[in-house]
Amino acid sequence: MIDDPQGTVLALFVVLCRVGGCMMVLPGFTSARIPMMIRMLTAVAVSMALLPLLWDTIYPRVSADRVTFIFLIANELAIGIMYGMLARFFTLGLQFTGTVITMMIGFNSPPAPDIVEDTPENQVTNMISFAGLMVLFALDFHHIVFRAVIDSYSSMPPGALFSSQKSLITLTDTLDQTMHIMLRLASPFILYGLMFNVSIGLINKLAPQIPIYFISTPYLLMGGLFMLYLSVAALLRLFAAAFPGVFIGG
Repeated sequence: MIDDPQGTVLALFVVLCRVGGCMMVLPGFTSARIPMMIRMLTAVAVSMALLPLLWDTIYPRVSADRVTFIFLIANELAIGIMYGMLARFFTLGLQFTGTVITMMIGFNSPPAPDIVEDTPENQVTNMISFAGLMVLFALDFHHIVFRAVIDSYSSMPPGALFSSQKSLITLTDTLDQTMHIMLRLASPFILYGLMFNVSIGLINKLAPQIPIYFISTPYLLMGGLFMLYLSVAALLRLFAAAFPGVFIGG
C-alpha cells in the first residue's frame, strides 16, 4: 500500500521530467516515423522502471518542499535535455561525415526524404546515418545514456541549481571531440577527392582542348563508391566504438 500517493506521483513526474527531457532529443527515439504517443509511453515506462532505484534521492526532496516544484521541473528538464543533446550531437556528426563523403566523391544527386527525420538528405548520407543509428541500437547505446542519467542524480541531485556554464562547456567539448572523430572517419575520402581533383587539374593544363572535367566525373564517382564499399564497415565500427568515450567523457 502506498502511504503517500501524491508524493509518489510527484516523484514519478520529477523522474519523467529528466528522463523525458533526455528522450525528447535522443536520436532514434525522436524520429518522425515514431508516433508521439509511443514516445510518451516509452518515457513513462522508463521513468516507472527507474523510480524505485532513485526513490531515496527524489522522494525526500519532493515531499519536503512543494513550493519550488515548478523550479524543480524546469531544472530536471534542462538536465535531461543536456544529456540527450550529447548523444544527439554525436549522431549528427555522422550526417556531417556523410555529407563530406558525398561531396568528395562527386555524388551530387538531388536530396531524397530522410529515413529517420523529415529533412531531405543525399542518398549516401541517408544510408550512412541510418546504418550508424542502427548499429548504435544494436549495441544498446540507450543503456549507456540511461545509465549516465541515473548517475547524474549523484552529481546533479534534484533541487540543485542547474549550472548552464558547465553544461555549455560539456556540450562544446562534445562538439569538439565529435568534429575530430568525424573528420578522421571522412579523411580517406577527403584525401581521395583532393588527389583526384588535383590530378585532373594537372591533366587539364596539359590538354586544355579536352573537356577533362566532364569526362572525369564518372571515374571520380566510381572510385569513391568503391572506396565506400570497402570502408563502410570499418567506418561504422569506429563510429560505434567512439560513442561511449565521447558520451561518458562529456
